[in-house]
Amino acid sequence: MLPNNIIGKKYEAIVANFLTKKGYKILERNHRNKIGEIDLICKDGNYIVFVEVKYKSSAKFGRPIEMITEQKIRKVRLTANLYLKTKRLLESNIRFDAVEVLDNEIRHIENAF
Repeated sequence: MLPNNIIGKKYEAIVANFLTKKGYKILERNHRNKIGEIDLICKDGNYIVFVEVKYKSSAKFGRPIEMITEQKIRKVRLTANLYLKTKRLLESNIRFDAVEVLDNEIRHIENAF
C-alpha cells in the first residue's frame, strides 16, 4: 500500500499529462501558499484554470468528485485568489475544473465549481 501523498502525486501527474494532450499548458503543480494547495494551475486559451484532482480505485463508496466538499471549494477559491493577487493576474479569466480518476477512467469536469 502506497502512502496517500505518493498516490496523489501519481494521479496528478497522469491528469497533467491528460490535460496537456488536450492542449492545456501546465503553469504549476501542487501550488501552495499560506491558505492552501491547488493540485494544478493551467492555461486553457485565455483562461487560467485551477484544477482539483480526485482519485478512487472504486465507486463502492461514491465517485471521486463527491469528495470535493463546500469547505474544500471555499479553500481552493481563497487559495486561487491569493495566487492571482501575488501574480498580479486579478483581471484574468478564470475557471475551476475538477478531474476525477476512477480506477483508470479519467473524467474532466469544466466549471466544476
